[in-house]
Amino acid sequence: MLADTGFLSSASEALRTAIEAHGREMRLGAGEVLFEQGDDGDALYAILDGALEISVVSEDGRKLALDVLKPGDLIGEIAFFDPGVRTATATAHEDTRLFRIRNRDMTEAIRADPALGIDMIHLAGQRMRWMNSQLADQVFLPLSARLARKLLHLTADGTETLHMSKSEIAEFMGATREAVSKTIGDWKKAGIVEAPRGVLTITDRAALKALSQPDLF
Repeated sequence: MLADTGFLSSASEALRTAIEAHGREMRLGAGEVLFEQGDDGDALYAILDGALEISVVSEDGRKLALDVLKPGDLIGEIAFFDPGVRTATATAHEDTRLFRIRNRDMTEAIRADPALGIDMIHLAGQRMRWMNSQLADQVFLPLSARLARKLLHLTADGTETLHMSKSEIAEFMGATREAVSKTIGDWKKAGIVEAPRGVLTITDRAALKALSQPDLF
């Protein structure tokens, strides 16, 4: 049942088997919250179908969307390593189906087969590298390069169309809607994207990749 994409594309067969053996399927409707930042966490989730938006909220109430996870991705690994409060909010970006694996069940599986722990450490390393790259982009790259990288990441599964408004894209950037709208408008004139209301389609991926390279600035 598990997708052969995302993190699970490189996971061992033993880990995939453990997830399927201990997981309990659940479904979320579009917009439904799986867990909120600050909630107690004791479970790991594997996405089967659909997508989850991961976001955080600042002390002044501003939302920053970090990522959209898709089939084959895992979420909640921090609570697995250190059960406690959730560090982000997970919301179904569309109708979503996933497996829930409780911390105690996965711990028992690792005790029975310690090699499974290597896969979980690998997952933690992937997540840390991703968060470090996002922090570096936020600090050092201009908005246009950050936006190009974010769009390329969100369409890395081969799709060229995002069903997201400019306001939603701005949430992923930690930027204002006005700044994102202006940049997209410039790219639209250059033939790089098309952007009718609520939708963005990449029409020149090569040009977008060029814009994402920091050595061009």
